[in-house]
Amino acid sequence: MSERPEQNAPNHQFETENPQAAQSNIEQEGTVLEQTMEEFDPTANAGDKATIDSEINSDAFAARIKELEDEVKVAKEGQARANADAYNAQKRMEQETEKSRKFALQKFAKELLEVVDNLERAIVSVHQDTDADDAIMEGVKLTHKSLLSVLNKHGVELVDPQGEKFNADLHEAVGIDPEAPADMVGEVLQKGYTLNGRLLRPAIVRVGQ
Repeated sequence: MSERPEQNAPNHQFETENPQAAQSNIEQEGTVLEQTMEEFDPTANAGDKATIDSEINSDAFAARIKELEDEVKVAKEGQARANADAYNAQKRMEQETEKSRKFALQKFAKELLEVVDNLERAIVSVHQDTDADDAIMEGVKLTHKSLLSVLNKHGVELVDPQGEKFNADLHEAVGIDPEAPADMVGEVLQKGYTLNGRLLRPAIVRVGQ
């Protein structure tokens, strides 16, 4: 029983021998351990990593904004063009409708002009016949005037260029009038007419040379 303390004595002496050196070794080992842990610590450079991620995200965000702005710009331009096309189409349709309304009676009005011509010939014949009844003459004149009034109400205008300068847009020259000044309309063989400003029939004339 007395031998057991003697066997444990050497171990006790080793543990208490040179405590300062043991403490120094412990501190050195602790420093090395802390450095090793820092190297493997994922949060050691968290600040730098967050800054880099922030810059990357900022650039990507700015690029995305630019892309969306470009898309909005293209969409607005496309919408503007579509609105302009729709507006122009509507205006063209309105113009065509108005034109159709104005000139719907073109053929009918042109045929009526032959009636006017015949009435005018009748008036000339009555003037040449001294035995003609004045009542017939007056009736023909009234009929002629009434017909011209109806045509005028529907946009038909008389073109009587007697004594005016020749206009190829409204007149058709079929001969020369030696008594008329140069480029001036002399004799009017047949009067012309327009329908709402459009030539319905040119005036047939002779022009001075």
